[in-house]
Amino acid sequence: MPRISTSSVSTRTLLKLAVAPTKLRIQQAHYTTGNKNDSNEAEAPNLSSRKLTQEELEFIKPMIRVDQAGEIGANFIYMGQIAVLGKDKNLRPILQEMWDQEKVHLARFDELIAQHRVRPTLLRPLWEIAGFAVGAGTALMGKEAAMACTEAVETVIGDHYNDQLRKLVQLNDQNKDLVDLSKTVQQFRDDELEHHDIAVEMDAQKAPFHDVLSSVIKQGCKTAIWVAERV
Repeated sequence: MPRISTSSVSTRTLLKLAVAPTKLRIQQAHYTTGNKNDSNEAEAPNLSSRKLTQEELEFIKPMIRVDQAGEIGANFIYMGQIAVLGKDKNLRPILQEMWDQEKVHLARFDELIAQHRVRPTLLRPLWEIAGFAVGAGTALMGKEAAMACTEAVETVIGDHYNDQLRKLVQLNDQNKDLVDLSKTVQQFRDDELEHHDIAVEMDAQKAPFHDVLSSVIKQGCKTAIWVAERV
């Protein structure tokens, strides 16, 4: 399916420029469940396989936990949107494509949870219920409101991933695990910001009470991030 193109400087572009790693030149990588990047060693033979320090673990564990929780919520948002708007022949393929990307994201963070022995969030049922409710609830308000939901969520997530990238660059000393994690975060950030741009092009800002709706959803996302890092 052809992707929707942008005709002006996008939020995705601006947020990408906000992170300019000096220690790392992270190459985009696409992850699928069960597949490893076999070319990592060939591309960067000097990467260290040393164990992560306690400081590094204290940073990446809550990071991976909150990112997994966020991808759970995103999956259920799209599930709720498709449950309501899935009969729209023009909209369904777009929603499905974005949902399929979120499934890849969740699968990758499931792998990282196991790899680094991270305790998953204890509130997974809450994120599932809340995600579906937000997705279906905004979809019931119409296509524009559903797109406004995506626009708001992906704005917060794009900022969140950018913050993580900055911190990963500060920690990195060519450690393989940190480089792989940086690649994952960068690729997924780019995917989420693409979703944002698609939503804007599909009239997100024409939603009824757009500014109020967007503000409420953004604050909800920020609160969920804070809670998921800790619980």
